[in-house]
Amino acid sequence: METQKKPRRISVAAVFVAVILYMELVLRGLTCAVFFDSGLLFVLLYSVLGGTLTAAFCALFSPRARRVAEGIAVVFLFVLYTTQAVYYRFFNKYLIVYSLTSGGVTQVLSGDMARNVWATIFNSLLILLALALPMVLYFVFAGRFFRSTQTAARRLCRFGAVLAAQAVLPLAITLMPQISAAQAGLFDPNDAVDEFGLLRTEVLDVYYNLLGAPQKLELEEEVPTAAVPHRQANVSYVDFAALAQSETDKTFKAMHTYFTEKQPTEKNAYTGMYAGYNLVYVVAEGFSPYAIDPVLTPTLYTMREDGFDFQNFYTPIWGVSTSDGEYTACTGLIPKAGVWSFYESHDNYMPYSLGNMFRTHGVRNVFAYHNNSHSYYHRDLSHPNMGYTYTGMGSGVEAYVQNVWPQSDLEMVAGSLSEYLRADEPFHAYYMTVSGHLDYDRKTNAMVEKNWALVEDLNCSDTLKAYYACNIELDRAMERLLAELRAAGAEEKTVIAITPDHYPYGLEQETGGRYALWEELLGHEVDTAFELYKSCFLLYCAGTENPPTVEKVCYSADILPTLLNLFGFEYDSRLLTGQDILSRAEGLVMFDNGSFMTDYGRYNADMDEFIVTARDRLATEAAAKRYCADMQARVNNHFKIAAKILETDYYRHIFRRR
Repeated sequence: METQKKPRRISVAAVFVAVILYMELVLRGLTCAVFFDSGLLFVLLYSVLGGTLTAAFCALFSPRARRVAEGIAVVFLFVLYTTQAVYYRFFNKYLIVYSLTSGGVTQVLSGDMARNVWATIFNSLLILLALALPMVLYFVFAGRFFRSTQTAARRLCRFGAVLAAQAVLPLAITLMPQISAAQAGLFDPNDAVDEFGLLRTEVLDVYYNLLGAPQKLELEEEVPTAAVPHRQANVSYVDFAALAQSETDKTFKAMHTYFTEKQPTEKNAYTGMYAGYNLVYVVAEGFSPYAIDPVLTPTLYTMREDGFDFQNFYTPIWGVSTSDGEYTACTGLIPKAGVWSFYESHDNYMPYSLGNMFRTHGVRNVFAYHNNSHSYYHRDLSHPNMGYTYTGMGSGVEAYVQNVWPQSDLEMVAGSLSEYLRADEPFHAYYMTVSGHLDYDRKTNAMVEKNWALVEDLNCSDTLKAYYACNIELDRAMERLLAELRAAGAEEKTVIAITPDHYPYGLEQETGGRYALWEELLGHEVDTAFELYKSCFLLYCAGTENPPTVEKVCYSADILPTLLNLFGFEYDSRLLTGQDILSRAEGLVMFDNGSFMTDYGRYNADMDEFIVTARDRLATEAAAKRYCADMQARVNNHFKIAAKILETDYYRHIFRRR
């Protein structure tokens, strides 16, 4: 009698390695700027580590329970990778563990944006099917996989050995010369996925941001810049050198030393130009210079043409899109990756926030408004901490704003004006708008439907028409604001500042090329490293004669110090990431992946490429290399210091507030 051959068994560890590697490669192809680089080697390594550890863990169970554990592991991997793929397509960022623990996902799925999320999931069905392939194959062929008959003791020993390898091999990697910023303590999920893959990124995210592992502050050496005389500088009374000498805490000591050596920006011809004026500050959802048109948005057009002209202004996108963009624009600090920086700051001492500054100078009418949920991103905690009397939908704004999606900027501004625009009383009002929010279509966007008749005859795609329609609502809000200021006699004593929270990533699409709409808008292929973030900062005050044109590169972190200087408020320019745009300091724009722009060149971190734009300053290749290396050190230090200011409540420490 012929014996039947047993089917060849496949190692469970090999199966998990293959499953993880496949999903990593699919995700990498979807989200990473460069597919073929050294990151692929790390992806392979961590796929092997992750697969063997998963298999070893499942092997600890009895044969029947082991099968269930393996199935759960495969399903978990599918959910992990598909969730991140969809989230990235929606936000252009990866989902961080912090957002899960802080209720971020619940806010999105239960709020007005839920329909946009479900639309993104529907548009990602092909990707979901591709990522589901390993799971389907596993359950179809699971019976052919190798089943260990080792004793429990041997299985436990094997698990211990694999676990030890998980610790030793990553430690050895940190000693390699190509060490990543993520491993060195500058953790950023997008950068980490590019360099290590998603699995390792999740481990780092949990380690740094969920477990709160301390990131040692190791600052890089910088080439000293020209000193600014103390009497001419925007500085405080704090003696950082004395603090450094007496400090025992290593982190604080390093920070004191850093600020001792950092050069402040000087006071200038614009210092105190608007002292005693009112301020209306608007962070506008998804706003961009492309929404400004003499016919469609004439008020915004007037503000741009008759106001300060910042020709090279950028709005980088950070890890938590809107909230991080708002944090940067309001605090002059770049956010810490992996957390909600604005929420984390809610119990910190924030002396330089505009709300607190105006209150310190005796202004009682200091209000902040948001026409979406008042507690979204926990603004109900962060904004009062900045000195504002804050209201949003659910805490007062609903009295004059209809509960549609997205809500009306015009209704918010028109309904709130009476709260602070009073006879001869100074005021500061802050608005976080929402009318410009994606999706840009008539079916899901109430502002598009409301203003569609004004854009339907435009010679462009319907999505661009919808984007213009959303921003018409912002324009009408500013038109109403100016009319009321004029009627109250306050128009020429009120500064209006408007900046986006982030570029309009809702213009990116699933079909026809991701940036096809941008190409239609710009008339050429868009540079996604820098040009995508080219933006605008409108600074306008009726009656201001000859507002300046500024050609230096600048960005959203520079807004706060610029306004503090214009209003004549005392502040220490060394304590902010951004700098006064109107000072003589060299322009610097930083992006979350380590890329940067200056007045002399731009560095693309994804390509590790520095392009000189000022040959008169950097005439030789050697000079360009030295300059790039120094700027990389400065940029890395900025990220580290800004994170530590947030983590340690540094302002409270140095100003001795209790």
